[in-house]
Amino acid sequence: MGTRVLLIVMLASAVAKAQVAPPATGTKQMETPPPVNGANFPTQVAVQERSNFLSAGLVYSTAYVSNLYAGSAGPSIAEKSFSIMPTIVFDDTARRRHMAFTYSPGFTFYEPSTALNEVDHTAKVDYEFRITPYVKVRVYEQLDDSSTSFNPADPGGSVSGSPVSSTPGAIPPFAKRLTNSANGELTLQTGPNTMIGASGSSTVLHYPNPAQTPGLYDSNSRGGTVFYNHRISIAQYFGVSYQYQDMLTYPKNGTDSTQTHTPMGYYTLYPSKRLSLSVSAGPQHYQVAESPLPATSQWGPFVTPSLGWHGNRTNIAASYSQAVTGGGGLLGAFHTKNANATARWQMSRTWTASGSGAYSIIKSVSTYSAGSGQDGNTVTATATLERSIRDHFTLAFNYVHVRQSYGGIAAISANPNSDRGTISINWHFTRPLGK
Repeated sequence: MGTRVLLIVMLASAVAKAQVAPPATGTKQMETPPPVNGANFPTQVAVQERSNFLSAGLVYSTAYVSNLYAGSAGPSIAEKSFSIMPTIVFDDTARRRHMAFTYSPGFTFYEPSTALNEVDHTAKVDYEFRITPYVKVRVYEQLDDSSTSFNPADPGGSVSGSPVSSTPGAIPPFAKRLTNSANGELTLQTGPNTMIGASGSSTVLHYPNPAQTPGLYDSNSRGGTVFYNHRISIAQYFGVSYQYQDMLTYPKNGTDSTQTHTPMGYYTLYPSKRLSLSVSAGPQHYQVAESPLPATSQWGPFVTPSLGWHGNRTNIAASYSQAVTGGGGLLGAFHTKNANATARWQMSRTWTASGSGAYSIIKSVSTYSAGSGQDGNTVTATATLERSIRDHFTLAFNYVHVRQSYGGIAAISANPNSDRGTISINWHFTRPLGK
């Protein structure tokens, strides 16, 4: 990751030095709309946001799983679990830069199925630097190391207005998996109402123990986007972009590859400072190579609408995408329809409610994978109610539902559905940094 960051910063510096005629002094800086900014919508309401702080905490939770199937020949069983999750968050904000770092390990113990005991890790780093008033570079990376579809180290949902980069895929319950995603972006405002930009991304999915994940495989995706952004008015943006994605899956006897080329146009409307509405659409060309079959290619439609509302006490984000994708642990390429939504409401000074949901449908478009049983759908839903107890303690009630339908994936078909209810108590403190 260090090499990628260095290359992006060097490129940004070169562009900044070559900028002969910057926009007029006093021109308002442009936004980078959701279809091309590569970032997730905020998950907190405005009154909960902070900057320049160091925060640490410890969460203890106990959970009840109503229908766990641990892999034996018997029926599903009821299961209890206990988790301890320390967390540290560092946020450093200055006039030209912003850096945020989060690390949260999770230690979970099951009863009676002690063989499922696990250690999880979630780490995130987000660095943004404005080289000049009109040249900005941003780098983001996230690592997730988990053994369950209910990742206790990162239970929240996220929504992005950018195109999907790989198949949502199936989630093997209680199987070790490692996911690492990175994104780098450079934007240059070339005039009062014009901007150009480029970004690159990479995602790696690894299953350390293949015996736990029959029917699923290691995969990765990588790609890049270039775009031109034009400000029609203070509240309206229009642009065009081109995205390339190379999505690879690694079965035992070779490599499956899905490549996509997507030229698209997008439009973003900001009816207010707190609300954005976006839509991007265009034709998509995809090529699928599955050994030993010859490569095939076709055209298909692509569309992604999204919205984000970021209020003082309410936060809502939602997106939908229809595209051809690959990877995600599955073989071949798939017509993917994917919807995500998340909401948060601070009802009072001490009570906060939040929820998230996702629904994905995939259908194979490749010859080899057709009829293999990988076609299916995934539904996830999360609801949380939190109450602040004094200054440093929070009590939370959480419910998560996961339903998956993939008849040909052995790692999923034995335990397609699960429900988990959790009660947690969180101790935390926050210390301001600088001014």
